Amino acid sequence: MPTPTPPPFALHHRTEHGRPWPFLVWRFDRPRRVISSAPVGGGIGERSWVLNAQVRSGYDRVDLDGHVDDLAAAVGLPTGTGVGLLTAADVSGAVPAVDGDVEVVATVGIRVPTWAAAPADRPDAVLVPGAAPVPAAPGTINIVALIPVPMSDAALVNLVATATEAKTQALLDAAIPGTGTATDAVCVVCPVVDHGAGPEPFGGPRSVWGARLARATYDSVRAGIGGSLRIIAGTADDGGPA
Repeated sequence: MPTPTPPPFALHHRTEHGRPWPFLVWRFDRPRRVISSAPVGGGIGERSWVLNAQVRSGYDRVDLDGHVDDLAAAVGLPTGTGVGLLTAADVSGAVPAVDGDVEVVATVGIRVPTWAAAPADRPDAVLVPGAAPVPAAPGTINIVALIPVPMSDAALVNLVATATEAKTQALLDAAIPGTGTATDAVCVVCPVVDHGAGPEPFGGPRSVWGARLARATYDSVRAGIGGSLRIIAGTADDGGPA
């Protein structure tokens, strides 16, 4: 049986604070299995859609579920049944990467790269070419990955780790001083197990699907790093720190 094509994503806009703001939407023809660290709809379970929305720098809403539901309803999605990611990065410039039927779309904000195991008393610093580091609010790298075959729960957990490793590899290869940012999120989507073959048991970087995910994640994040650096340098404006 051929593997299904990953569902495409769509770019939408809504108006907030007097300006248009983009958000990406993946809508599924049937519920998919999802593992995610997203603030809305995270965890492991079946979801009907994924949404990745750009918000203003200094975003301070605490009703995240309500905000995501408003965005979902605006484009005809059933509320409360999906995953919502939020970021200050410009999601309209997301670059998909595909490897062996695995598709990854990363939205990348790297103004404030973070070392995961930094000392507790060391603040994160803004990445500004040619300027001394200064403390500031974090940026965000959001990763949405679509796997075309069912995966076991353990494999899904492993895929999150694999995508995170590939993200960090892309940052280090681009000479970004950090392993990520303080608010990064990952969302991995796969089909629900049917009555055919069982789910794939492995998601590490040397498994079939883990290796494909790693390469696609690396390529998408590397592309996003270039766009984020252009924003930081002042050649584009996303409304605030990415």
